[in-house]
Amino acid sequence: MRPYILAETNWKDIQTRNFELAILPWGATEAHNYHLPYATDIIQAEHIASEAAKIAWEKGIQLIVLPCIPFGVNTGQTDITLNINMHPSTQAAVLADIMEVLDRQKIRKLLILNGHGGNDFKSMLRELGILYPNMLMASCNWFQSLDKEAYFENPGDHADEMETSLMLYLERGLVLPLSEAGDGKEKKFRIKSFRENWVWMERKWSEVTSDTGVGYPGAATVKKGEEYFRDVTVKLADLFIDFAEADPEKMYEE
Repeated sequence: MRPYILAETNWKDIQTRNFELAILPWGATEAHNYHLPYATDIIQAEHIASEAAKIAWEKGIQLIVLPCIPFGVNTGQTDITLNINMHPSTQAAVLADIMEVLDRQKIRKLLILNGHGGNDFKSMLRELGILYPNMLMASCNWFQSLDKEAYFENPGDHADEMETSLMLYLERGLVLPLSEAGDGKEKKFRIKSFRENWVWMERKWSEVTSDTGVGYPGAATVKKGEEYFRDVTVKLADLFIDFAEADPEKMYEE
């Protein structure tokens, strides 16, 4: 039993705790090229949240990791079999219910640990911040916390070298041989402004990539995944600690 993982702990232990921070991992259920499992975003978010929480817990932080939400926004992938879409409005409703519980039980800080690029919680947190002024709420994309170029040779953002390396390290038995993976080749927008990333439009996934991947996974290794996982979790543990210890009345420097 890990006392900082809600799914594993129990009422005998929980009732003795005063938690400073709740962590909510949020993933997605979707195809990840040919070689990675549909639960890739869930598996990564759970492992990363758990390891970072362990580091923070061992430094005296009272925090609790909530069960991972397994469904994300997949509105651009409706034609890909069993990519389970959760609309942003549904996410907002789920998040509001969780927030109500935390606020009622005086757990005043929530950090969403997002593991899926299609999820965006900013507008939801803005609205919930009005409804729950005593709560401190934040979200982070763990996959943006480090410079991937320092660890991996090939750029990408879905079932790429980074995600494949992580999965080789975390759940190697769920990864097919890399010889069976697609090349993750991505088609770019024809419109220049869209390619420059200052204009946003949702990508039609099956038109962008033939194998559902974006980024070449062939150079992935267990060692790369281990090194990246270690550094990501250490950085996130620092965030957990800083956020848990933060004084809500002194969030800004003079």
